[in-house]
Amino acid sequence: MNKRFLHLWGMPILLGVLTSIGLVSALLGDGIWDIVSAFALGVPVAVGGWHSLRKGDPRTR
Repeated sequence: MNKRFLHLWGMPILLGVLTSIGLVSALLGDGIWDIVSAFALGVPVAVGGWHSLRKGDPRTR
C-alpha cells in the first residue's frame, strides 16, 4: 500500500514542498535566498510546462 501511495502522491508532495520552500525563502531572506527561491519556484513551473507540452492538445487525438 505504501508503494502505491508514493507512486501516486510522491511528485505532487515534492512539488508542494519545493513551492513552500521557495515562497518562504523569498519572504525571509536576501542574497543566496533569492537564488534558492528562484530555483525552488522554477522547478514546479518547469515540470508543469514540460507536462503540458508533452501531452499536446487532447482535441487532436
